[in-house]
Amino acid sequence: MCFIRVSLCSSLKIRVPLRLTDYSFSHSGVVRAPETQAVLGVQNYLEMAAQKLRPVGKVTFSISSRTDSGVHAICNSAHVDIERTPDKSPFSEETLVEALNYHLQPEPISIRKAIRVRDDFHARFKAISRTYFYRVVTGCKYRSLPVFERDLCWAAAERHLDVPRIQEAAQFFVGTHDFSGFRSIHKNTPCQSPVRTLLKADITPSTSLLPNPLQNSSLQFWDFTFKGKSFTYNQVRRMTSALVAVGLGNLTPQQIKFHLEERRPPMFPGAIVAPPSGLFLKEVEYDEEGKKMHM
Repeated sequence: MCFIRVSLCSSLKIRVPLRLTDYSFSHSGVVRAPETQAVLGVQNYLEMAAQKLRPVGKVTFSISSRTDSGVHAICNSAHVDIERTPDKSPFSEETLVEALNYHLQPEPISIRKAIRVRDDFHARFKAISRTYFYRVVTGCKYRSLPVFERDLCWAAAERHLDVPRIQEAAQFFVGTHDFSGFRSIHKNTPCQSPVRTLLKADITPSTSLLPNPLQNSSLQFWDFTFKGKSFTYNQVRRMTSALVAVGLGNLTPQQIKFHLEERRPPMFPGAIVAPPSGLFLKEVEYDEEGKKMHM
């Protein structure tokens, strides 16, 4: 989802839900990358498309969630100001969506909807929650996965998970905690607070994205879903990795609680940050005004 603010004389803000479809395969991530870089970000392409609408001045998009390269978005959100010359009327929501999608071709980025919002709306700072889910599959090695699933999930183990133990461990994450033991330090956010509030941590059965999931009946798919106002860098991927370790018997639920309280990263056999390919941004929620954008 993306939100767009258009101004003519007086400020007019239009909020546009933007669907970013598999952008991670061909882009460096969401945020703008240097123009000299071989692989650009989603923001680069959004701003290049907006500039082709002949606005007054340079257009800058503010995006709600800054997903990394390799991560997917079912729906992301952004807002932008587009000022037109006095002799031109503001774009209608429908025209704006159609024009931006035309200029975004052939990139796998799609604007779904535009709605008007107040001048003080901000796609990132006005969000009240973000929901991610991480797709895990067990019962095979990576090379045995159906080819169309390989960049859309994590083949975590050949043996299956003890899901009740995972569900027990996941509940320790819910609430307000210092997540120092379940984050990575990023060069752009070295002073970011590790304290976050997790509203939801669920593990539910899932299915293959292929039309015929019976190609390999030994596969088990799971969605690890996390909801919170915001997350630290790599928090969802680190929590998922630790919970998978619980499901494989390499950690106990009580060890998750211990490392959360002690603010130290858990150590276990084969400890890694879960790869980005299994992570999906599912939804960004706003207040009553923002609910207009939901499809």
